[in-house]
Amino acid sequence: MQDKRKDHDMTPRNEGEGNKTAARQYNEAQRRFAESGKVENKAREAEKSLDTEKAQLERAEAVGKRHKQAEDPEVTRKY
Repeated sequence: MQDKRKDHDMTPRNEGEGNKTAARQYNEAQRRFAESGKVENKAREAEKSLDTEKAQLERAEAVGKRHKQAEDPEVTRKY
C-alpha cells in the first residue's frame, strides 16, 4: 500500500484552470531577474541581435509575402 502512495505523490497534480505552481515559479524567476540589475544589459544585447539579423528578417518577410499571393482570398478576406 505504501508503494501506491509514493507513486501517487510523484505524479503531477491537475491544478485545474492554468498551472498555479508553474505560474508562481515563473513570476518568482522574473522578479529575481528584474531585481538582479541585468535588465538593461540584456535589452541592449537583444537590440544588437535584432540589428544584426535585420537583413535576414527582411528576407524571411519577403518570402512569407510571396507565399501569401498563392493563398485562397477567402482565408485573408476582411469583412
